[in-house]
Amino acid sequence: MTTPTIGIDLSGPSEPLGNWMDLLADELAADGRYDIVRFRTGPGARGPAETRLAGRRLWGPGWRRSRGRKIDNLLPHVSLVHVAGRATPPTARVPLVVSVDDLRPLRDDARGRQRAEQLRRAVERGAQLVASSRAASLEVQRHLGLLREHVVVVPPPVQWSEPVHAGTELVVNLTGRTDEFLLIADALVALARRRGAGVVVLASSEAEARIRQRDLDVVFRPRRQAASALRVARTVVHLSDGARFPSFAIAALAAGVPTCATMTPVNRELLDGAAWLVDEKDPTDLVGVIEALFEDDARRAVMSAAGRSRATDFSPATAARSYAELYDTILRQREWS
Repeated sequence: MTTPTIGIDLSGPSEPLGNWMDLLADELAADGRYDIVRFRTGPGARGPAETRLAGRRLWGPGWRRSRGRKIDNLLPHVSLVHVAGRATPPTARVPLVVSVDDLRPLRDDARGRQRAEQLRRAVERGAQLVASSRAASLEVQRHLGLLREHVVVVPPPVQWSEPVHAGTELVVNLTGRTDEFLLIADALVALARRRGAGVVVLASSEAEARIRQRDLDVVFRPRRQAASALRVARTVVHLSDGARFPSFAIAALAAGVPTCATMTPVNRELLDGAAWLVDEKDPTDLVGVIEALFEDDARRAVMSAAGRSRATDFSPATAARSYAELYDTILRQREWS
C-alpha cells in the first residue's frame, strides 16, 4: 500500500514554547506511518525541509476567508492537509483538518463574524475542525452553530523534558486577566521579596503597557522567552481567560513546578488535580493559594508529583498518536465515500 502523505502547515499557531505544528510534524515523521510535507500558508522564514507554495502571497488573503486557490493543487502528492493558523484554504480532492486553538477571534465582536464565516465555509466543504479540549469544542460549536461531529477533540503536543529543581522566581503567565493580576500584584511582590525572589510576568505588549503604569517591581518577559522564564520558576501562576490551550501551564507541570491556574472550563478539564485551580474573582483566596505553593514544602511536593504525571497526557508522542488516529479515520472515510 502507498504510504499516505500529510501536509502540515507551519504558519500557526504561535505558542510561548514554540510552534507545536512543527513539533507534531517531527513526531509523525519519526513514527514513519506517513510521509510528511511541511509548508507555510503565511509569512515566515522557509526552512530547508519545507515545500514552497507557488504564489503563496497572492493566495493568502483568500485562504483567510476559506476561498481561493485549492491548496492540494499546489501540493499534488498529499493525501490530507492539516492547518492550524489563520488560513483555511480550500482543497480540490483531499480532506482538510483545521485545528482551532485560539477562541479569542470568535469571542471578539469585531473579528468574530469573519472568523466564524471562514470556519463554517470550510466545514461546508467537508473540513474537519479540531479543538484542543471538550470545553473548547463546545464553545466552537456554539459560536458556529455546528453539530458535535464537526468538532473533534485532540490536544496539541507540549514538549518539556527538563526538570526544574532550583527555581527561585514567582512566574506569572498572563493571558487575558490583566485586571485580576493588578488586584494581587502588590501582594505577589511582597511574597516574593520575603524569600529574596522576584516576580516575572509573561504578557502581551498591551498588558505590559498597562502594568507598567503601576510602576510595580516586576520583570517582564516577552512570550518568546517563556522557556527561560520557566527554568527559573519556583511557582507558576497561570492567569488565563480560557481562550487558548494552556501549553505553558502544562510545561510547568512537566517540569515539576507547582502551578495554580484560573478556574476556567478549559483549565478545569485539563489541569484539575494537577494544578491548584482558584477563582480569580476572589483576590484574597488567590493570593493564599499562591503563597501556599510558594512556601509550603509538603504541598509543593504533592503538586509537583501530580503535575509531572498529568503532563504525560500531552507529550508529543501521545499527541501524535491521537492525530494519527484522526488522520486514519478521515482517510478511511474518504476511501469508503
